[in-house]
Amino acid sequence: MGFFSPAPYHILSYGTLLGTTVFHTFLSAPLASHTLPRPHFSALMARLFPLYFTLQTALPAVLALTYPASKNPFGSPAGLAGVLNRANRWTVLAPLAGAFLCAVGNLAVVGPRTTRVMEERRGQEQKDGKNAYDKPPHSVEMAALNRRFSMLHGISSLLNLGSLVAAVAYGVTLSTRLT
Repeated sequence: MGFFSPAPYHILSYGTLLGTTVFHTFLSAPLASHTLPRPHFSALMARLFPLYFTLQTALPAVLALTYPASKNPFGSPAGLAGVLNRANRWTVLAPLAGAFLCAVGNLAVVGPRTTRVMEERRGQEQKDGKNAYDKPPHSVEMAALNRRFSMLHGISSLLNLGSLVAAVAYGVTLSTRLT
């Protein structure tokens, strides 16, 4: 039963989702940004974010597929049918869908656009002979790129926070099933 049951994979997937999100958001990224020179930090994040956002996208899907059935014979079924069960609409489906959609937004839209703007800024730095993060004044082009980067970075941070809040909300629901 244990090895073939979806329950252990569900718990491990949830722990991985919450753990990686908390670790990256509050420890690794802030520490790297304060430790590494900015070009190295940017290069690291450009390589790390696609993997991180892929994991954040895949794990809510794994959670939906491995959702364990209720021990009550009249309770919700296992897997996607249980997630879609009307009784689980707000406590299971909403947090898992929220985490998934926030991560997909970062993986497919915001992350690639942010990376593109970073590359454009590097090109503009070559033209201007000045780093994007140096004190103003900047060229008109660099000022526009800096605004776009700041906006995209803010949206990405909000989506990441949305994934974190959704994961914690689902964790509250999951914890009630452990009793």
